[in-house]
Amino acid sequence: MTTRTEPLRGVTHVLPQTNRLRALHSIVRDHEARREEFVPTANRIIRGLLDAALDLLPYEPRDVRTPVGRTYPGLSLASQVFGVSVARAGDSMESELRVMAPETRLGKILIQRDKVTKLPHLHYAALPAGIDRGHVLLLDPMLATGGTALAAIGVLLDHGVPEEHIVFVNLLSAPEGIKAVHDRHPEVRIVTSSVEERLNEHAFMLPGIGDFGDRYFGTDTKA
Repeated sequence: MTTRTEPLRGVTHVLPQTNRLRALHSIVRDHEARREEFVPTANRIIRGLLDAALDLLPYEPRDVRTPVGRTYPGLSLASQVFGVSVARAGDSMESELRVMAPETRLGKILIQRDKVTKLPHLHYAALPAGIDRGHVLLLDPMLATGGTALAAIGVLLDHGVPEEHIVFVNLLSAPEGIKAVHDRHPEVRIVTSSVEERLNEHAFMLPGIGDFGDRYFGTDTKA
């Protein structure tokens, strides 16, 4: 697992590489991890990512009266929050967001890569009304080449979401994917728990985690 490097500062927010986070990654990256271990451990990392992403959104003052009669100078979100998952792997992040921010309205985008051209194609998009007036957490656990991320960001932009209002939340990011996103959309912020070493010749991240969606939803298990 790598830590944030100088060229990524200000645009890519990497979770602090604590011993606890490394221990969680040691479970989800283990090729022998059972699904009953993988899913709750991945959810724990997702909670940390969503906390970090929500912290990047705008807040406004909200003073509250405490039970002992004092005033606490608190804060509340200053903008409507929307969560948009990139199906299928991004669906794994929805339930944690619902628990942490139940007022969040959710949308979904389905993008699939052509087996021959390897180019991403949009198959489905359902976004909540008013999404252009809020801030969007774009949810997809993996940022590899950046092709799917760029297609999903394009959908949001087409629906009027300002580039600077998009926070892309993922577990693992490849340097190639980060560069692709920020070369095209420098105002999009990325929140990740690890910046990987690189992509291999098959566009898998190294050291990587495998196919996150298959492992999370159990579709990698042979009958």
